Amino acid sequence: MRDFTVAVVGAGPAGVYVSDILLRQIAAKREELGLGEDATAHIDLFEKLPVPFGLVRYGVAPDHPAIKFIIGALEKTLNNPQIRLMADVEFGRDIQLEDLTQRYDAVIFATGAVDDRPLEIPGAKDSKGAKDSKDADGAHAANVFGAARFVEWYDGYPTAPEQWPLEAREVAVLGGGNVAMDISRLLVRYPDDLLHTDIPQNVYDGLAANKAEDVHVFVRRDVTHAKFSVQELRELEALPGVEIVTYAEDFSDDVLTDAHMAAASEDKLTRQMVDELLAVRAMSEKMMAEHVDFEGQPARRRFHLHFNANPLEIVREDGADGAVQAVRIERTVTDASGVMRGTGEVRDVPVQAVYHAIGYKPAEIPGIPYDEAAYTLDNEGGRIAGMPFVYATGWAKRGPVGLIGSTKSDALETVENVLADWAASEQKGRVAALVNASDSAGTRADIAELLAERGVQPLDYAAWQRVDAYERALGAAAQREHIKVISEDELRAIARGEKTAPSAQSAPKQE
Repeated sequence: MRDFTVAVVGAGPAGVYVSDILLRQIAAKREELGLGEDATAHIDLFEKLPVPFGLVRYGVAPDHPAIKFIIGALEKTLNNPQIRLMADVEFGRDIQLEDLTQRYDAVIFATGAVDDRPLEIPGAKDSKGAKDSKDADGAHAANVFGAARFVEWYDGYPTAPEQWPLEAREVAVLGGGNVAMDISRLLVRYPDDLLHTDIPQNVYDGLAANKAEDVHVFVRRDVTHAKFSVQELRELEALPGVEIVTYAEDFSDDVLTDAHMAAASEDKLTRQMVDELLAVRAMSEKMMAEHVDFEGQPARRRFHLHFNANPLEIVREDGADGAVQAVRIERTVTDASGVMRGTGEVRDVPVQAVYHAIGYKPAEIPGIPYDEAAYTLDNEGGRIAGMPFVYATGWAKRGPVGLIGSTKSDALETVENVLADWAASEQKGRVAALVNASDSAGTRADIAELLAERGVQPLDYAAWQRVDAYERALGAAAQREHIKVISEDELRAIARGEKTAPSAQSAPKQE
């Protein structure tokens, strides 16, 4: 029997993990699948950007360098002769579904989440232009931003704007998860504290000009139902020059009842987070009295943490098109089981900009059915509805929930279904059809030839290694470990060996 070939669309963690697990499972089940001793599996991993690693490179806050060590593990998977990276190839533009289904036994979409869920409250005229505009000022006149666009900017996503409007002195962040904590932390952080990270020069310059003094984070439910992690909270505590402001009414006995604490204690991580929040509350009283950070040093910025606060409206000057003036908040009550209701108690908190982090929306893909209610590709167990041998994994499959490591167990289910379909009798008929339709013994050369005919030049793993070496050289020249390149054209030139690494004399240095 001929080799088993798979196309994976998306070279982020989900795509790399599913490739690794697929190869391991095929090797373990070779006899069961009827591959024979000489047959092997091959995976072509397509990525629309010039570089791989998706969420790890472009979705993790720059002050989370430990998480980015995952790239090292992902690189080991990509450096496998059975996997061919084909970056700078976009599905729907350079290749179509028919191109893949004619050449591969299975197609797996690992396309992640690229947009924000809409904020549907009065006054929330979202600033949509950031993704396509190199000048964010005009595009963001509304001063209401989705978290995804801001994350793209501070992570140096190639199509993000070069500049970001950071003129507001008072800022609201709506959301109670890790992304809300990430973006609010970056809004109060001083850029010199990020020189150990890979932030691009334009992001360093933008944060250096940031005028934010007060950042308000609004969490709809109570302390025991916050969705951010203990690690996020501890990173907040470690911020130099930032005062943490908490509010007594969020920690009172009638809000955090014995029933709430008992329910929190049922989960070890939840109780750990609640205990940490109680410690932060005790420390913040001293911080607020003396205007110092967690270490007792003077603080010039304030991080306000509001619980039981449901955003009702973004208040604008002179109606719907005016400048942001405030966020209208309703006080809520949450019972021990997490059911929330409004109290009717409403107040306005003055702000001049609003960021919402209420969830990502996985990408829609041309020709692939989409579940609008679930914000996923329409699938069951990874099998795309009504499309045999087409699958999904990662956020495209389950929605934008879970940490990066969660994609491993997610990928295993998809792989098991891929292999179950392969082993079925109707799959074996498909294999025969593919063999008969092929001009040669293998199909890997076919897609490369098709791309060449279309004038598309894929970038392989060696091209990524050139980019990585260049960025490390750029960092070393500025006395830093690593500086990220953001221009797509520059990334392509580096990847193809057309641009060499800078010398120590030529690279910019940050003071």
